[in-house]
Amino acid sequence: MKTLGIIPARYASTRFPGKPLVDIAGKSMIQRVYEQAKKCIHLSEVIVATDDDRIFEHVHEFGGKAVMTSPDHQSGTDRCAEVALKHSEYDVIINIQGDEPYIDPEQITKLITCFNDANTQIATLIKKILTEQELHNTNSPKVIINKHSEAIYFSRSPLPHIRGQEPQNWLQHFTYFKHIGIYGYRADILQQITKLPVSSLEKAESLEQLRWVENGYKIKVAETELETYAIDTPEDLKKLSEL
Repeated sequence: MKTLGIIPARYASTRFPGKPLVDIAGKSMIQRVYEQAKKCIHLSEVIVATDDDRIFEHVHEFGGKAVMTSPDHQSGTDRCAEVALKHSEYDVIINIQGDEPYIDPEQITKLITCFNDANTQIATLIKKILTEQELHNTNSPKVIINKHSEAIYFSRSPLPHIRGQEPQNWLQHFTYFKHIGIYGYRADILQQITKLPVSSLEKAESLEQLRWVENGYKIKVAETELETYAIDTPEDLKKLSEL
C-alpha cells in the first residue's frame, strides 16, 4: 500500500494571514509540519499543496517538496484531491493539517493502519474529552461513534445531551470524544467526495465531514491519547510559545 501525505497550505487565512510562514522557534510553521510528517516511515512521500508562490518557494528553500494548486479550492480536501489526481500511483492519501507544527508521527501511523482493513473508505482520529471547558468549546468538534468504530455524526455541540443532568456533570455520565482533524482517504473515494455538493448538515455545523456522512460514506475512527495543538489565530501561537 503506497501512501501519500499532503499538507494543504494557503496564505490568505482570514484569522491569521500568512500563517504557514510564521516563525516558531527558528523555523516556519509549514517547515515544522513537513519535518514531523517526514518522520512517519509509513508515508511514501510528503508534499505541500499551496496556491501561494511565497509558500511554494519557502518549502523548496528548506529542501521540501511542494506543488502549486488552484486558488479556487474551498477546502484542504479539495486541494488534496487535485494533487492526488496527478499521483495515481498512491492507494491512500493522508490530509495533514498545516497548522499543527508538532503533530506526532505516531498519529499519522495510527491513521494509516485504519486502511489495513480493505473496507475502510475514509479515516480520522478521535481523543477522549477530559475537561468541561473542552466539552463545551464550539471550536472543538465532537464525534459520535458506533460499535464498529465509525463516526456517525460530528457536532460543535456536546452530543449526546444527558437528560436529567446539569451540563457541568455530563462527563461523569458519558464518554465524549473530540475530533482530531487529520484525514485519510482511499484515492478513489477522495475523488468521489470532492464532487459532492455542499450538504445541509455541513452548512448548519460548518463541518465538511458531515457532507460525507450525509451521503453515506463510512468514516473509520482510531483513538489517540496524544494531544495536538492547532494554531488558528495569533493568540494560539502565543499560547503554544508559553507551553
